[in-house]
Amino acid sequence: MQIEEGAILSGKVTGLTDFGAFVELEGGKTGMIHISEVASNYVKDIREHLSVGQEVKVKVISISPDGKISLSIKRLTEQPKEQRAARPAKPKSERRSSPPVWNGQKSSAPQAGEKQSFEDMMARFKQVSDEKMTDLKRADSKRGSAGYSRRGAK
Repeated sequence: MQIEEGAILSGKVTGLTDFGAFVELEGGKTGMIHISEVASNYVKDIREHLSVGQEVKVKVISISPDGKISLSIKRLTEQPKEQRAARPAKPKSERRSSPPVWNGQKSSAPQAGEKQSFEDMMARFKQVSDEKMTDLKRADSKRGSAGYSRRGAK
């Protein structure tokens, strides 16, 4: 019997390891179900889901060039992406907004649609950066740095 990707087959569990289960398929071939392909929820111990000698229905995920067959039980019960129920989008009023970001002084900010040269943009960036650094230094000195100096000397 020829085994193809996507085929649904029956088999018997012949061995269990910490990382998965080996299944003897029709025709005497053996495939492996990785522990992540046993169930849709997290599987800590595969022995809680499968036992040696158990008959299982599996889906062939892939066949490597050297003949290793990857199997899945989980993918038999999963719905294709198109059939999954799409979550309804939340109204804009219920969506999380991004946190407020300090943008410097708004009065000196360019108006929407106003063209600026590269030099103007760099000057604006430097000004905003200097303002932020001044504010940070001021806040640090108000908190009291408990004798800590950035230069390493006390």
